[in-house]
Amino acid sequence: MAGSNVREGSLEAPTRHPLDWQSESFYDEQALNEELERVFDICHGCRRCVSLCHSFPTLFDLVDESETMEVDGVAKEDYWKVVEHCYLCDLCYMTKCPYVPPHEWNVDFPHLMLRAKAIKFKKEGTSFRNKMLSSTDTVGKLAGIPVVAQTVNAVNATRPLRKLMQPITGIHAEATLPRFESKPFRSRFKGSADLQGEPGDSTRGKVALFATCYGNRNEPSMNEDLVAVLEHNGIPVVLAEKEQCCGMPKLELGDLESVARAKEANVPVLAKLVDEGYDLIAPIPSCALMFKQELPLMFPDDEQVKKVQQAFYDPFEYLMLRHKEGKLKTEFPNKLGKVAYHVACHQRVQNIGMKTRDALNLVPDTEIEVIERCSGHDGTYAVKQEYHEISMKICRPVFNKVKQAEPDHYTSDCIMAGHQIENGLRDGSHPEHPMTLLRVAYGI
Repeated sequence: MAGSNVREGSLEAPTRHPLDWQSESFYDEQALNEELERVFDICHGCRRCVSLCHSFPTLFDLVDESETMEVDGVAKEDYWKVVEHCYLCDLCYMTKCPYVPPHEWNVDFPHLMLRAKAIKFKKEGTSFRNKMLSSTDTVGKLAGIPVVAQTVNAVNATRPLRKLMQPITGIHAEATLPRFESKPFRSRFKGSADLQGEPGDSTRGKVALFATCYGNRNEPSMNEDLVAVLEHNGIPVVLAEKEQCCGMPKLELGDLESVARAKEANVPVLAKLVDEGYDLIAPIPSCALMFKQELPLMFPDDEQVKKVQQAFYDPFEYLMLRHKEGKLKTEFPNKLGKVAYHVACHQRVQNIGMKTRDALNLVPDTEIEVIERCSGHDGTYAVKQEYHEISMKICRPVFNKVKQAEPDHYTSDCIMAGHQIENGLRDGSHPEHPMTLLRVAYGI
């Protein structure tokens, strides 16, 4: 490995370079292969990411089984076997890799995988299944029609039928699929009546909610709980006038043009709300991350994107800021007991600290058991026929820790990760969103 005298790690904070996705050179396949070989060689010499996901074991097996037992012995076409297992959780970048920028080796494994996915998407497109799984707006609208919702939910819950359909759909029969609600959150939302909101030092005290596809169509109760907790704390809530999927599922496919179209639909609406004095919140960590990190890296010179980025908060990040300002109610009539709390990857990437744990710790007689490992779900990876069993293997340490904890509740800010844990436990228990638990503690 070149540069062996270079120091490992850095005392400086990791930094991310903008994604140069609109340049011609970004899509140069030869340049991509050269960069993949360079980074894979560094990874091969380090190997500390081996337990994070399936990309790294795949890479190291390819190297170890090659004639040279080095990266130069791996066929270039086999690089794609590594790329396909990266679902952009960012944990290697955030928690393990000692060579991220500003280190001179400049390793950003997730964004290199994203570049590879973008090149492949531009060259080959993707399958019908992948398009369907990433088209959350369209699927949600169709599956949300009352009779259709009941039918889809019934089919999704019928394992023998799912097994028959697996070869056709490419969706694993054992994967947990989300329920669809015929009455979405947007039609349930009533507004915050006469609440005025009180600004703090860093918060403006009134919130515009980006409801998200999942929070709107699949688990609207999650948004209802969020609104109830905010209003209980004197924070009025409005909904964004219109919204599309944030673009994260398309980003994971490498379909960057679709991400740009979603940005053009969402960002002007959200920027207008910021101008009107609102802070922005989304209940799903991946959606918040899209506005806080990925879009600013894709559009570094877009002032509206920057404006939205600076006003966007994780829900518990926001609540704990209000607490710091002395504006959060801390009278909790109900205790929670023992809570097994899975930390979502895309929340960790936001670099906000464990605000969910901190908020739940405010509840008396409550013990939080923190689990910091990826659930392997990713939103789509865990439901795909070819990846489901691998995803469950990635999740095994998580649901084993939940089992060992014997908690009163288990939870994750990523509700899909919660369902992945539920699928691993198979004991009839169900995850509860941390905002649901906070609402229970408040007794509202």
